[in-house]
Amino acid sequence: MKLTNVTPILEVVSIDDTIRFYSDLLGFACVNRIASWAALRHGDTELMISLPNAHVPFDGPHFTGSLYFRLDDVDGLWEQLKGKSTVVYPIENFYYGMRQFAIRDNNGYCLTFGSPIQDPSQIPAQDED
Repeated sequence: MKLTNVTPILEVVSIDDTIRFYSDLLGFACVNRIASWAALRHGDTELMISLPNAHVPFDGPHFTGSLYFRLDDVDGLWEQLKGKSTVVYPIENFYYGMRQFAIRDNNGYCLTFGSPIQDPSQIPAQDED
């Protein structure tokens, strides 16, 4: 068996509002849609959104992790989003070689965006806790 991709499906309260968020702020396009489900795409990255399934209790969107998006210009995206979304943490360099930030989408899901740090001198030392 060879896995070739993973596409998250996020349960949302409003299909229209979520399409608007991902399209207007992040440049995704809605490539397929029915009343209770939609597929969004940005380049090779795909995300599906869905209204709650009638077979599973739903008390609002929840997810214990974050969706991590790798991109080529994290600083440019940070400049576009920092005043237009709820910031989880601002842009910073991490010891594992990534420069990243995180925001919340309109449903409260955590979206993290990162790019590899090109200059090794900009990689901070790992904190010892």
